[in-house]
Amino acid sequence: MSGRVIDLEETATHTGEQMIPFPFFKTRYFMSVQEYELLKEEDEGCLKKYRRRCMEEMHSKLSFGPRFEGVHDLDSGEAFLEVIEKEHHSTVVVVHIYKIGVKGCEQLNSCLDCLATEYPTVKFCRIDAVSSGAAERFSDEYLPTLLVYKAGELIGNFLSCTQHMNEEFFATDVEAFLNSYGLLPEKELPGVEDEEENDVE
Repeated sequence: MSGRVIDLEETATHTGEQMIPFPFFKTRYFMSVQEYELLKEEDEGCLKKYRRRCMEEMHSKLSFGPRFEGVHDLDSGEAFLEVIEKEHHSTVVVVHIYKIGVKGCEQLNSCLDCLATEYPTVKFCRIDAVSSGAAERFSDEYLPTLLVYKAGELIGNFLSCTQHMNEEFFATDVEAFLNSYGLLPEKELPGVEDEEENDVE
């Protein structure tokens, strides 16, 4: 197999009726099968990278609106109103009203930290009911509360939302809960770098 030689002079481009030899193959060039296979694999790798890059660009163009990192802490009622009213019209805003010491609040905060990394186009926020003055309207029995807004409109209102979940819940449970009401967008495609790492393995 290693003694086999491929004559690239015969390689041509088919255009309609005639076969045209590649112009840079005017002289005979011989390469081993291993060299040919190596070149072929390299070309396929480049094509895969190019396709992935195109898909990523297309996806980013279709993902309208800003991107966010982490959960935003709101310190006042004014900050709460500003987030709802001034955010991009296509952005989903999820606000967690919590109180330190109330069952489920700390756990829900941890879950939202995880979801914020998976849904960068959703703005996750949290506001302490006591420090913001919302404790008068939200007593402990209604906490933790999740409010979901889009284009300034309330589209989801879940008082004491942990009652809808198991005693011990995780980010996937909160995600499933919000998805059951159609409140979260589709997850982002994995990045080009992640897929390249998988190809190497």
